[in-house]
Amino acid sequence: MGFLDVLLGRSRPVAPDLDQLFGLPSAAVTLEAAAGFTPTGHGSVCFASVEGAAFDDVREEVRELLDADSEPPVEVSRDDYGYTWLVSRREPDDLPALVGDLHAVNSTLEGSGFGPQLLCSMVGFQHGDGRRLGLVYLYKRGTFYPFAPLPGDGQRRDNALELQVRAALGNDLRVEQDLGRWFPLWGAPGLG
Repeated sequence: MGFLDVLLGRSRPVAPDLDQLFGLPSAAVTLEAAAGFTPTGHGSVCFASVEGAAFDDVREEVRELLDADSEPPVEVSRDDYGYTWLVSRREPDDLPALVGDLHAVNSTLEGSGFGPQLLCSMVGFQHGDGRRLGLVYLYKRGTFYPFAPLPGDGQRRDNALELQVRAALGNDLRVEQDLGRWFPLWGAPGLG
């Protein structure tokens, strides 16, 4: 970083650190103790699709890799915005395996030159009263944030819960400090 960058307030973007995903199992223990949320066993990786045989080959490689040891197989879906979601489902008490799946997908896409297409990864959590929560990893920022949609048909968030989760997980995960980057993931597969 140069002198002018410091004067003008510019900073280098944080490099993605996929190993941050491995902090999720310990964060899940904290989350259950602090707010009563437990893993659903569902997680997903969102990426911008690219047309072409090379990307199709990588996507198929990822599916084969994860389908080898998971029942039911990994699902691939597209949302209303044209993004592709790869959803993995595990037993709720097998969060380390789910995190391994998400890490493998991200690593495979990154290693094949498709890192710029990666957007986020999400792991779903639920409360005994039916509330849902997603812990979202922003690939390009190397940070996490909570997303808590309110029950019902509307697109509203439980902001108080999101702030409570941010405070509880501050020592377990690298939490995104810029609340403007806490994007809502309405209808995201793998949330719960």
